[in-house]
Amino acid sequence: MKRRSFLGNTITGGALAAGNAQAQPTPQPVDFVAHGDLVIERAREGKPHDGKVLVAIQPHSDDIPIFAAGTVAKLLNEGYTGHLIRVTNDDMAGPGSMGRTVLENERDNNAVARALGLTSVFDLNYRNHQMDGISKPELKSRLILLFRLLKVDTVVCYDPWSHYEENPDHYVTAECVEAACWMAGGGKDYPEHFAAGLKPYSVREKYYFGRFQQKVNRIVDIGTTIDRKVDALLENKAQGPAGERGAALRASLAQRGLRLPVLGDDDATANREYIKQLVLHRDIEIGRKYGFAYAEQFHYIGPEPDSIGEYVSRNAVPR
Repeated sequence: MKRRSFLGNTITGGALAAGNAQAQPTPQPVDFVAHGDLVIERAREGKPHDGKVLVAIQPHSDDIPIFAAGTVAKLLNEGYTGHLIRVTNDDMAGPGSMGRTVLENERDNNAVARALGLTSVFDLNYRNHQMDGISKPELKSRLILLFRLLKVDTVVCYDPWSHYEENPDHYVTAECVEAACWMAGGGKDYPEHFAAGLKPYSVREKYYFGRFQQKVNRIVDIGTTIDRKVDALLENKAQGPAGERGAALRASLAQRGLRLPVLGDDDATANREYIKQLVLHRDIEIGRKYGFAYAEQFHYIGPEPDSIGEYVSRNAVPR
């Protein structure tokens, strides 16, 4: 028997049998949406996050300023206390000799923290571009120590599930951060921490950003903190995409008898508007899609729902 004929006869016979039997509903898969549907997050009045702690984690001194500074500043405005962790020493991205590059990036990183209002800075000092060769358990243990010490509720970092990321510093940091967030709440990992007086502490919220494709389920309106984001980018002189480039562009155009009105008539205005109009084109495009002037996007992971507690509250009755 030819295979095609056999398949045809089988399909026909099945259809006839189904027609003679009582129709049965087709089972539908249960759809558990990973980490929730899209949420639009706007600035909130007062201090709804008073008492909570966030840590902004970046492999390099320009990562948080480019992708998440507006959101970090917004959360700090709403009551968070914040800290900055830089994972590498940035020795491969900046001007002059390697020693000068490290020093200038360290200065920039500290200035970024001040511009955003972050309380403290921790430099872990791994080699730039070499993090795929480090001990991941070591990095996880260092992060867990900091999460427990600082009692971190929320992290802002690269997305461990973002696609097409070629920089090993980015994806290794992200992977270790995700594992450390989970392990920090355990009662058996690194008991020496408990001997030193620390306690397990679970990181409950994550704002993960990506350079390329990622799951996006959180859009944050950063219209109220866009100037703080610009301040942070202006401090990123060694390797950032901003620095004094607005003034340089304005001078270059003047030599050719041209000007961009948006750059204004002085260097300070040129530098700020260069960032707002050119460097932050991604934030403008995201914002336009949702009706904002500027917005940042994230893969947000929040606290797990208390399904047992909800079931009990709905179904418990007096004895």
